[in-house]
Amino acid sequence: MNEDYDLATDHDKPYEIAAFAKKHGLTLRAAELILFAYSPSRAACDTAATAFLTAVAAQAKRQSAR
Repeated sequence: MNEDYDLATDHDKPYEIAAFAKKHGLTLRAAELILFAYSPSRAACDTAATAFLTAVAAQAKRQSAR
């Protein structure tokens, strides 16, 4: 695991916004919204970030197909 993301800390401790954004390649605003909705569960936040990025990629693919 990458030390930059502060993953060695207690799994019950909420993510810091910047670290979460960097880990998932999100904007700070997107990270903030996901963390607001799913904290303090790191697992739920990670799952939500993956789902968000998948939805964004699908939307971009639909847009480029037009």
